[in-house]
Amino acid sequence: MGLELYLDLHSQPCRAVYIFAKKNNIAFEFKQVDLSIGQQYSEDFGKVNPLRLVPALKDGDFTMGESVAILKYLACKYKTPDHWYPADLQRRARVDEYLAWQHMTIRYQGCRIFMFRGLLPVLTGQPVPKDRMDEAVQDLQTAIQSFEDTFLQDRPYIAGQEVSLADLVALVELMQPVGTGLDPLEGRPKLMEWRERVKREVGKELFDEAHEKQMKCMELINSLDRNAPAIQQFLKQVQKKFK
Repeated sequence: MGLELYLDLHSQPCRAVYIFAKKNNIAFEFKQVDLSIGQQYSEDFGKVNPLRLVPALKDGDFTMGESVAILKYLACKYKTPDHWYPADLQRRARVDEYLAWQHMTIRYQGCRIFMFRGLLPVLTGQPVPKDRMDEAVQDLQTAIQSFEDTFLQDRPYIAGQEVSLADLVALVELMQPVGTGLDPLEGRPKLMEWRERVKREVGKELFDEAHEKQMKCMELINSLDRNAPAIQQFLKQVQKKFK
């Protein structure tokens, strides 16, 4: 059996895995897991990833979840160009440093904006209070400032002169709020230039293909049946996680 990737391209980690595999000509079977109708709770998907999260990978009898681990697995197994996950210890450490930091900063805060501006108002029938929204926007901007000052600095890419997994993961996360009409990099020319560099390295056509659904995410959100059991289960998880 060949490589199978279980993905929903509304998910930013799924987009990172999809883009990386496509960019590096890694052959795989795309297994759609539609989060909007709760396919992650199916018995079959539970056999691939008992945590019921996407992305997930199945390579023969081997299965795994967690996007960062999947990206590193693909880079090592398929011997992708070194710049993605460098063999040089210190350059690799720079990639790993960002990937370790981003979970509760760029990723969490970007998701929070997406939930507050997109999903929660539709699923609850109530807008998020302005003070909570303002706080969320400020928290994301604080994380972005840390990213610019600490991780990118004056380099073209996070690990130096070439694009890496760190840049790809960072950018897909920062694209998540864009689908709700908020560009978190607006007014930050250095980071907007970095974004365009990463897009060029990935390939703008591939990047846009991977983000096509996300750029139309409000259409899907507005069509959701908020009384469906899977949606109610998801809503409870979101409300608990994003304060």
